[in-house]
Amino acid sequence: MRDRLNRYWRIFATALCFSLFGLGGLVIRCVIYPLLLVFTRDPESRQRAAQTVIHQSFRWFVALMNGVGVLSYEVRGLDRLQRQGLLVLANHPSLIDVVFLISLIPHADCIVKAGLLRNPFTRGPIQAAGFICNSGGAELVDDCMRSLSAGHNLIIFPEGTRTPLAGPVRLQRGAAHVAVKGRVDITPVHIHTSLPMLRKGVPWWQVPTHKPHFIFEVREDIDIQEFCVAAGSESLAARQVTDYLSEQLFRGPSRASA
Repeated sequence: MRDRLNRYWRIFATALCFSLFGLGGLVIRCVIYPLLLVFTRDPESRQRAAQTVIHQSFRWFVALMNGVGVLSYEVRGLDRLQRQGLLVLANHPSLIDVVFLISLIPHADCIVKAGLLRNPFTRGPIQAAGFICNSGGAELVDDCMRSLSAGHNLIIFPEGTRTPLAGPVRLQRGAAHVAVKGRVDITPVHIHTSLPMLRKGVPWWQVPTHKPHFIFEVREDIDIQEFCVAAGSESLAARQVTDYLSEQLFRGPSRASA
């Protein structure tokens, strides 16, 4: 009986958290972004201000989920994320991975699906922060390079979608191409969930049987220059980096067990 009540509470708390998340998105779109347009003339300053607002908002949201018992979490190696110009690559077991990472990383850019620009709850934050839209065009790598050149931190999920519970994991080479072309070292983040939560194709109200625990392990930087020198060509270096990432991002218990 106690376990059942706990699960019902987590369903209610999850609904509450995401309702507040959607409301926050509307506030950013309808209130904060127009104010930034009026009072901040410089586009770069406006974008950094919006990123700061989203960073702090996501910190509050993560604290709320933890406080009401939706989940618990820990971060290992947080100090490695407090630098500038990082290329952060992570596995993607849950819908809220990007929320966690943006809450941990100041002035973060990320690549978002084009469909999110049509969502009234997410359009405002995306436009305000200048997040990179993945429209499938060849200019995506150039957009990523401009973000890193501006000193922003860039978050990419090389899988391009959430990690499946079963079957092979295939990484796309776009993230490796960004690292190789820009000669930018990679900061890998390994995300582990004790139980599957908000995974692809599962409704949000199907919460785990017990409160899941998230572990974010920030691993040592990957030296891209070593791959470029050894490979001799950018295309081969990107392929080798992708293979190496498959080991780095999924070494250990990265997938939640059912």
